Amino acid sequence: MTRPTPETLAHSARRARTGTGATGDAADHAPAARTGAAPAASRAVPAGADPAGTPARQPTTAQVSGAGSLVRSLEALGVDVVFGIPGGAILPAYDPLYDSTVRHILVRHEQGAGHAATGYAQATGRVGVCIATSGPGATNLVTPIADAYMDSVPIVAITGQVARPSIGTDAFQEADIQGITLPITKHNFLVQTADEIPRVLAEAFHLAATGRPGPVLVDIPKDVLQAPATFSWPPTLDLPGYRPTLHPHGKQIREAARLMTTARRPVLYVGGGVLKAGATEGLRRLAELTGIPVVTTLMALGAFPDSHRQHLGMPGMHGTVAAVYGLQKADLIVALGARFDDRVTGKLDSFAPDAAVVHADVDPAEIGKNRHADVPIVGDARHVIDELIAAVTAEQATHPAADLADWWHQLDDLRERYPLGFEEPADGTLSPQFVIKRLGEIAGPDAIYVAGVGQHQMWASQFISYEKPNTWLNSGGLGTMGYAVPAAMGAKVGRPETTVWAVDGDGCFQMTNQELATCALEGIPVKVAVINNGNLGMVRQWQTLFYGERYSNTELGTHKHRIPDFVKLAEALGCVGLRCENAADVDKTIEAAMAITDAPVVIDFVVGKDAMVWPMVAAGTSNDEIMFARGVRPVFDEDDI
Repeated sequence: MTRPTPETLAHSARRARTGTGATGDAADHAPAARTGAAPAASRAVPAGADPAGTPARQPTTAQVSGAGSLVRSLEALGVDVVFGIPGGAILPAYDPLYDSTVRHILVRHEQGAGHAATGYAQATGRVGVCIATSGPGATNLVTPIADAYMDSVPIVAITGQVARPSIGTDAFQEADIQGITLPITKHNFLVQTADEIPRVLAEAFHLAATGRPGPVLVDIPKDVLQAPATFSWPPTLDLPGYRPTLHPHGKQIREAARLMTTARRPVLYVGGGVLKAGATEGLRRLAELTGIPVVTTLMALGAFPDSHRQHLGMPGMHGTVAAVYGLQKADLIVALGARFDDRVTGKLDSFAPDAAVVHADVDPAEIGKNRHADVPIVGDARHVIDELIAAVTAEQATHPAADLADWWHQLDDLRERYPLGFEEPADGTLSPQFVIKRLGEIAGPDAIYVAGVGQHQMWASQFISYEKPNTWLNSGGLGTMGYAVPAAMGAKVGRPETTVWAVDGDGCFQMTNQELATCALEGIPVKVAVINNGNLGMVRQWQTLFYGERYSNTELGTHKHRIPDFVKLAEALGCVGLRCENAADVDKTIEAAMAITDAPVVIDFVVGKDAMVWPMVAAGTSNDEIMFARGVRPVFDEDDI
């Protein structure tokens, strides 16, 4: 195909007129990298700043429409990009947006807008913003909103609503999106008057980004957008009762420090809250100070370097043997920004039966929800870790720390006997694990990797080494197929200088690949590795193991019939399409994709259908029943523990 060049890509007249560039290069339209800053979700709002944490503007008052007030509020909040699709109810907002400094990226489906906002937020630490119209536009945001809620991602979803007199009449394209999203948002608003728009927007951003981050929905009726309004900035927030606890209680910190210095089999169980708090440097200091082994959940990969001597790997259903057994046999678990998810604990009543638990989380509702906490600590992970370092240092000065040599000997023995690995397929087909491993080695630790959901997600978590924070994005809690492509798009917009790879499955890819057209037209050169095994791989694995190899409705036809042909599909969407079917071509295909910087790239990696994800703890079973491979259960000497 002829690769689209920046000069031939279509671009909006607004960007050309406002001088934001017509080259199609994402770097021309997106902010500089913020990799050195703590995520906004964890930062206290500085004095003289607005609720989004950006420098406050001088007090401003102007007579505008409600729609104008909305756009001016976004500008005042420091929003640089929004993802959305216009429609009847939200259309008044699109007129002032035409002249705004805020970049609007026109997606092909509202779900793509929501996941793009999430990817942007996860990659940058800033609040992501998506926009949709009423009715089906708003309901198409439900899945990404639920996804962001489960993974505590700060996004603000702005939806149009039918005019106030029509609400409740089953008007055309009416849906009670406020009621629909009530269980899956941190908070939501139905705006009643145009004058309150600045306050509501400021409150929405503040709620999304502070405490435990999460999605906030703002629903605005069409007549409110059309009404005259007084735009006044900065607004006064009215959030009675919302006071997240950031600093932990000193007594609880001291008790945790005492347990950490006396435990003989301790483990630091690290969750995504550590990343959101910007606490990764502190975590490393705490781990090295105490010598305690570290496990990082699926949402926390990159919070602690995979290569670090103290890192046991990921715990849970497809975690390493050492990480799973480390938690299971611990006498102390220090949970930092983690929630004792069922995929980590396995059968809950058999999880870590001998462990005392220190549980630190900014959300008090998580503490004790699944596992009793002997030492509950409510606070932001960064403050908790910093104060633990001070308390442990003081404790060690007066009481010698327990000797962990025997504990490390046992864990090292497990790491040596049961390392992560894979066997080459007996039928000579391309190994998906090999593809993903080489992708990580060639693209390197500075790239951002965004995974869909399924086998490829687990292999990407296992065989790519994550050395830095915010380089691994995935849908952990909700497990949303179709997340990868739009989330990668959002990540690339937020960090245009960084290579962004979406690692997707042939099933996931077919759910949201239309956003590659958005990427091609908007100059967002993401790279996509489709791990094409011709099947819904993880479902097929379960059918192999638990349903007698009865493969009901899991074959997709991407192998047998090559429908769709992913190379042709990529080209039709304005991307470069490549295909790789054997191990000898893997490196040069990845390197060819890496060399293309002016267009999105899709590689169709045609891999074997029988590869499985190991190790595995079957759903509903105890972590004691972990399988290292099919028919192979780790040998573990209980007397050693």
